[in-house]
Amino acid sequence: MLLIPAIDLRNGRCVRLFKGDFNAETRYEYEPMELLDRYRGYGATWLHVVDLDGAKDGVLANRATILALAARKALRIQVGGGMRSAEVIEDVLAHGVDRVVIGSAAVERPAEVAGWLRRFGPDRVCLALDVMMDTDGEPKVRTRGWTEGTGVTLWSALEPFLADGLKHVLCTDIDRDGALSGPNLGLYRRTLERFPQISWQASGGVRDAADLAALDGIGMAAAVSGKALLEQRITSEELRPFLPNASSPASTSATARS
Repeated sequence: MLLIPAIDLRNGRCVRLFKGDFNAETRYEYEPMELLDRYRGYGATWLHVVDLDGAKDGVLANRATILALAARKALRIQVGGGMRSAEVIEDVLAHGVDRVVIGSAAVERPAEVAGWLRRFGPDRVCLALDVMMDTDGEPKVRTRGWTEGTGVTLWSALEPFLADGLKHVLCTDIDRDGALSGPNLGLYRRTLERFPQISWQASGGVRDAADLAALDGIGMAAAVSGKALLEQRITSEELRPFLPNASSPASTSATARS
């Protein structure tokens, strides 16, 4: 399983929300470029960047910061938040972003988004379906930066895209996001059972290396982690199995002696 570090941007700053609540924001004093360099140093190959202003308002608001990160070419970058038109997608892909993450538009305009999937290709488009569990235990999708409920289940939201080769799906359990309460393993087991052909990215709740190992154990393709990495709750040695470019202890020792 691949670990993808996450940076959430709001007004150009690195922040984390608690359970998707824009009024429950924690601001971190790290610069986005500083975090990119840190995660590259850990051995990461991908970085997940979310424009929270764009997710809420529908307009890419942190474009300059995002394109500056992409221009470094230090990590491959997937970007979500405000990806609601073909023009915006084409713009960021042309400026070095490797994959776009599409959320609200996938639920609100599925036929149009299916067209984007065909146009840009399944490796460059990831759907982001953010869910809250209802009283019957069904994952219901929320949109607009998690502020609006839809009544649409995760399962039905995926159906319009399967014929067009959908490959990457990021699924966030909103009640776990930023809460350091552990990932929703039951939800992810169900996603893998229903759609084993999809490369699933789990998001929300990762707090330690044991959580990463648990997600790996059930077969998730990737895990996206923000707060646990920002707060350095997992050591670089514990992260090593999930980061392809991480140095082994032996090579690190050899480097230190040279």
